[in-house]
Amino acid sequence: MDLKLTGKTALVTGSTAGIGLAISKRLAAEGANVVIVGRSQAKLDEAAKLVTSAATSKVAPGIRAVLADAASAEGAAVLHREVPTVDILVNNLGIYESKPFTDITDADWLKLFQVNVLSGARLARQYFPGMLERNWGRVIFIASESGLVVPPDMIHYGMTKTAQLAISRGLAVLTKGTGVTVNSILPGPTRSEGIVDFLKSVSSDPSLPPEEMEAEFFRNKRSSSLLQRMIEPEEIADLVAFVASPLSAATNGAALRVEGGITPTIS
Repeated sequence: MDLKLTGKTALVTGSTAGIGLAISKRLAAEGANVVIVGRSQAKLDEAAKLVTSAATSKVAPGIRAVLADAASAEGAAVLHREVPTVDILVNNLGIYESKPFTDITDADWLKLFQVNVLSGARLARQYFPGMLERNWGRVIFIASESGLVVPPDMIHYGMTKTAQLAISRGLAVLTKGTGVTVNSILPGPTRSEGIVDFLKSVSSDPSLPPEEMEAEFFRNKRSSSLLQRMIEPEEIADLVAFVASPLSAATNGAALRVEGGITPTIS
């Protein structure tokens, strides 16, 4: 299926590893001109090679790597200067941790809000008006099912993902009658960089093999999961590519859950 993304410019935050890298590779394979961003030049260079190699030779999209901290106002300014116009904005940048509620400090709350919420709101503020002027664009927030079913050991993280849903829905209302859409994708637990360290932090025995820690995690922490396994980043990337496509024009203001449970769609 041709997703008709050839020539579209897509900016993906948190794009040097995990979900963001998988999304960047998938969009490049569809012919999009992909802008990846990160704080480490070495990781950017490696990611750029992987994204370029994922592109099909017949479309040969342009791949750009911008050294910037997308979680900061300074980094957003760098991005806007280097890439003043984008057709597709994928707000994927995010951090997480498991922590008892009473141990979550003010600094913890602020840090997760700054990275997970404010970064995406700031970039949307930069690029959304131009999309409306051109009457076409896609803003996609990579939220989490934790925004709907907040884990008791990750309340601050869940809060940030619920906030993303609020921003996404509010922006979608502003697109009424245009060719711009704003949606959120809500993955369940996903295999990504650092997931083993996370599993160790919640495991009864951090010395267990990774596959046993994963099974224990779903048995004890995510018993309601229908998949009972980690989602692969490429599975999320496939959905993002469709939502970014002109073929998804009727999908707007939606919260699309990837885990396999309820999929609430708000239109």
